[in-house]
Amino acid sequence: MGKLFGTDGVRGMANEGNMTAEMALQIGRATAYTCKEYHKEKGTRPRIIIGKDTRLSGYMFENALTAGITSMGVDVLLLGPIPTPAVAFITQSMRADMGLVISASHNPYYDNGIKIFGRTGYKLPDAMEAEIEDLVLSGRINNIRPVAQEIGKARRIDDAMGRYIEFCKNTFPDDMTLDGMKVVLDCSNGATYKCAPLIFSELGADVSTIHAAPDGININDNCGSQHTQDLCVKIKGNKADVGLAFDGDGDRLIAVDENGCKLTGDQIIAICTKYYKDAGLLKNNLVVGTVMSNIGFHVALKELGIDTDVADVGDRYVLEMMRERGAVLGGEDSGHIIFNNFHTTGDGIVSALQLLAIMRKSGKKLSELALVMKVFPQVLINIDVAEKPPIAEIEKLQEAITEAKAELAEKGRVLIRYSGTQPMCRVMVEGPSEKQTQTIAERLTAVVKECIG
Repeated sequence: MGKLFGTDGVRGMANEGNMTAEMALQIGRATAYTCKEYHKEKGTRPRIIIGKDTRLSGYMFENALTAGITSMGVDVLLLGPIPTPAVAFITQSMRADMGLVISASHNPYYDNGIKIFGRTGYKLPDAMEAEIEDLVLSGRINNIRPVAQEIGKARRIDDAMGRYIEFCKNTFPDDMTLDGMKVVLDCSNGATYKCAPLIFSELGADVSTIHAAPDGININDNCGSQHTQDLCVKIKGNKADVGLAFDGDGDRLIAVDENGCKLTGDQIIAICTKYYKDAGLLKNNLVVGTVMSNIGFHVALKELGIDTDVADVGDRYVLEMMRERGAVLGGEDSGHIIFNNFHTTGDGIVSALQLLAIMRKSGKKLSELALVMKVFPQVLINIDVAEKPPIAEIEKLQEAITEAKAELAEKGRVLIRYSGTQPMCRVMVEGPSEKQTQTIAERLTAVVKECIG
């Protein structure tokens, strides 16, 4: 990670640090500049897509990025509020040079960020992010200023939502509908609030929605993929077949079964992986998880005779490994799930459609499908930190980690890492019992607070 870019673009509190309008303008200028080399010989004008979620600060950053990009002689196509994976799809579909998403994903409304997709719909490689970062931080971009007729222009794409809706529906089997299925959607007051209800209802589902009234500050506020308590209650009240929770920018999915029980991203991936293997669709007999994947995930897939690879945390790293190893399915316990046979990035709606298709084809309830994997007790505690010194160099913490690992032996594991998108240290412990896991996690948390917090 550099000084600007983390594991998922640039992110921070809106109007502070690296997330100011001034910085967004410079990032827009630098991003636009990197596009122009491709068009020099062709004599054509580059184009950049901009989409956003429903955060209040999105208006500010949308205008700042537009000003920066057009000032470099590059045109802007504005999509408005739309899921992150929609920007990836439309960037590729419209043959644009890059797609920018103004979003801080699952973070609270007061944070915001900028994610960048290349012309193929994949997130930018580290080298290109480093080039953009260097142009901004070195000040080199300040001396490059097209004038007169060379300045770019901006316009809105009115049918962007419709294009994305059709794309998502086309990932669902064309010989199947959702007729008779009762579905509850939690849109997290975010970017899926318009398109998700339309997609599932147009496929025939009886759709109910909660948290689909964004006001700029209620995005991810005790709702969505990180907070499924309201969805669990709604499922029982409606006697629904399934609940689907998205995060603020729509690239995550967490599901709730007909009994109101939450399924993690790992469980959803395990269900889909088993189906893919049985159907002969699991290329190279391989699925990619991360270091945060539950032990039960690896145990379940091993019992099914399926190989697993482990990537660093972050959907971009999962996808990189998937492409390197030739896997079509991978993801994170947090709900980032990538079906690389359908899309170039994680997509909560596409993931949900694949899960519902499996329910339909198998004739099984979600609770039955979830039996493919036993979730080991896991405790995850987030600690706010002002700085991020190397964990490996904190002697007292290393001693505590060694002691915890010895106590768990082969029946669990410990992982302590910094968030790549927030000023936070995450303590994760898995173990054979809830009590032992919680006790060890709290003990390690106390040491982290003493040494870092």
